[in-house]
Amino acid sequence: MVPSSVHDIRNLALLGQTGSGKTTLLEALLLASGAIASAGSIERGDTVSDFDPREKAIGHSLNTSLVHLEWAGHWINLLDTPGTPDFLGRALLALPAVETALVVVNAQAGVESVTRRAMEAAADKCRMIVVNRIDAAGVDFAALMETLSAAFGRECLPINLPAPDGGRVIDCFFAPDHGAATAFSSVAAAHDAIVDQVVEVDEALMARYLEQGQALDPGQLHDPFEQALREGHLIPVCFVSARSGAGVAELLEVIGRLAPDPTEGNPPHFVRGEGAEAQPVAIASDGSGHALAHVFQIHNDPYRGKLALFRIHQGSIASGAQLYIGDARKPFKAAHLLRINGRQQNEIALGVCGDICAVARVDDIHRDAVLHDSHDEDRHHLLPPHYPQPVHGLALLPHKPGDEQKLADALARLVDEDPCLEVSYDPQGRQTVVRGLGELHLRVVLEQLAERWNISVDTAAPAIPYRETITATAEARYRHKKQSGGAGQFGEVALRVEPLPRDSGLQLADETRGGVIPVQFMAAVEKGVRQAVGEGCLAGFPLQDLKVTVFDGKHHAVDSNEISFITAARHALLEAAAAARPQVLEPMLSVEVRADEARFGEISGEFSARRGRLVGTDAAGNGRLALTALVPMAAMEGFEARLKAICAGESECTLTASGFEAAPADVQQRLAHAHGSRGRAEQ
Repeated sequence: MVPSSVHDIRNLALLGQTGSGKTTLLEALLLASGAIASAGSIERGDTVSDFDPREKAIGHSLNTSLVHLEWAGHWINLLDTPGTPDFLGRALLALPAVETALVVVNAQAGVESVTRRAMEAAADKCRMIVVNRIDAAGVDFAALMETLSAAFGRECLPINLPAPDGGRVIDCFFAPDHGAATAFSSVAAAHDAIVDQVVEVDEALMARYLEQGQALDPGQLHDPFEQALREGHLIPVCFVSARSGAGVAELLEVIGRLAPDPTEGNPPHFVRGEGAEAQPVAIASDGSGHALAHVFQIHNDPYRGKLALFRIHQGSIASGAQLYIGDARKPFKAAHLLRINGRQQNEIALGVCGDICAVARVDDIHRDAVLHDSHDEDRHHLLPPHYPQPVHGLALLPHKPGDEQKLADALARLVDEDPCLEVSYDPQGRQTVVRGLGELHLRVVLEQLAERWNISVDTAAPAIPYRETITATAEARYRHKKQSGGAGQFGEVALRVEPLPRDSGLQLADETRGGVIPVQFMAAVEKGVRQAVGEGCLAGFPLQDLKVTVFDGKHHAVDSNEISFITAARHALLEAAAAARPQVLEPMLSVEVRADEARFGEISGEFSARRGRLVGTDAAGNGRLALTALVPMAAMEGFEARLKAICAGESECTLTASGFEAAPADVQQRLAHAHGSRGRAEQ
């Protein structure tokens, strides 16, 4: 079978913490549907989705993998995602390609950090929770359901229930067996709860249900069920054991009969235009319109070229079709349209609306590109998920002289694959800096550089990305005048700087009157201002959170030129900022640690020793606590190693960027002194 209609297709992303059993569940689904003859295992390294040698070596997913199966006339695309916090960005890549997020929870571990982040990131999708390992010993299912409800709302309701021994599940929706024994609750209570929740979105159906006492069959509930999923009014909870197969067939039935097809899910967030001018645009999720697809994942292979996975949101794409990438004027030919199934790549003749396909060896294609076959869809963009900001950094220096360009090219390809990988050049330290979500993330990047591109590098701790800001309003006027025979240089700029709230960036305003600065030179004034903002005025770090208003100036009919106003604006900005009580800001990290509650004192003491402050504690279940603290990035070196020593390796640590705060006075003085010393040395 190949999908012939958008209504045949179900697109789902498997999300959840490492150890929840996503990959094993995927094998069980493939086996139950008849797609494979026997289930692979992580221990043997023969699963369909984890085919990368590095994934086999460490025993968990590092990349999002696509597989498909057929069940009861449905074509089901499943995206198996990584579950470690370090690779959350690679997991979230899958969300623009699917209607449904299937969040897998380990019945023993309960709600973990990636579980929470995945549920939050998928808030605009239809969400289902799959509780795995129901046959594990000592699981308190009633307490687990309370934990799910507390974390994600009372919309979390079981659609089936585990038997007391975890050997099977009992349906509570399609054909409930009211006399069956369950591990908690009852079939009748679960059935009534989910029906009550569904009918709340349809007033007419609710009136019939409540006033007439009329029983409703699943067919009558289908449309309001889909609506409840779209609105987040219902989050069905399914129970399975991926190892034994208990509940797997029932999960397939839920996916096939209740998960939305591409026309039933929430519409994709396409916009037309850029920035503040971008306007939402409706996409017809059927095969009748122009072809429109979104590239959600890229893989660069030094030998096989670039592979781009894309979801078709409108129309259809035939092999050999002429497609445009974004706003490009020249099309490319989709000479080889591919269907991906784990490591397998098979050529296909047609990709229908709603399907997920791939093309290979198209050099200009990139992640988040919109593919289309008509210029009517120029300037269309799909709004991406909110990705976590990289906070861990390494400075890289190639072993071999002359490998700098090779390193830059390889890093550019890795950034195209990974939305949470950032590469920058630090002019102060004269080093290439790569930033990711954690130590494992960066270690895998180094391994990829060595294995895929044969690049070995030395590493060092990068410079801390301090910033500067101002705390008062000040004005300055600067005249640049130079005469050396012939046409000279003349430009005068007067401007005012004002502090803005944190994270406001830079705002520019023009209050000049009467053409004191001709309009053709205002771009040069802005360029000079931005140069000065990048230099900083106190310790050599970029300025942020300030408003710059140009209110006066002078020009000369002969001697004024672009360089004159760049120079005048730059010096005026630096003088004004220096008079506006500047200060250094240091980047802060929100650090969440999950560990045994007996380690609370030692961990909080470690935070205090690093100038951190504890901002929250929560019970994480099973005698564990979740501690959250704000800690300066500059004080975090060696923290994870120290945490492992304190907790004997039994801890989880998640770091996220948390803005900037004013650095202590001694830190500001040290940084300003170091900047002054560098300046004198360069002179």
